[in-house]
Amino acid sequence: MTTTTIPTRVAAQEFLDHRRIAVTGVSHAPKGHGSNAVYTWLRGHGYEVFAVNPAVDTVEGDPSYPTVQAVPGGVDAVVLATAPEHARETMEQALDAGVTSVWMHRSIGAGSVSDEAAAWGREHGMTVIDGGCPLMFHPDGDGFHHAMCRVLTWTGKVPRRV
Repeated sequence: MTTTTIPTRVAAQEFLDHRRIAVTGVSHAPKGHGSNAVYTWLRGHGYEVFAVNPAVDTVEGDPSYPTVQAVPGGVDAVVLATAPEHARETMEQALDAGVTSVWMHRSIGAGSVSDEAAAWGREHGMTVIDGGCPLMFHPDGDGFHHAMCRVLTWTGKVPRRV
């Protein structure tokens, strides 16, 4: 099977062109959770964002949904910011909800990246960005995120192609 890849920057722009985005793994206690930072940043920059966490009712003052499919009206894309062992389940939820654009959040550590879940998503026609953060690629992202993008791309934590 031949796989066509695209530059991550192209995939990132396509992802960020979506306006309704679910963010999984957000916490009711946001201290130290990168998912909450992504959630609030996207919300503050005009995106319709939806928290997905089956363990809580609200996140950042907004309702939280137990699954991607439970978001009223659906979503166009998903930021996967759960533990890697939950990534495959989240990919399946996204696909079941008709979502084909998924970003597995990662900075320095393993983050939410699961190679097995990324491969599964790609085998099912999904565009999977397996590393980095949307804030690293958004033109309005801060200098820290843009610098981290360069460093993490250089170290291989952010893929050059997806």
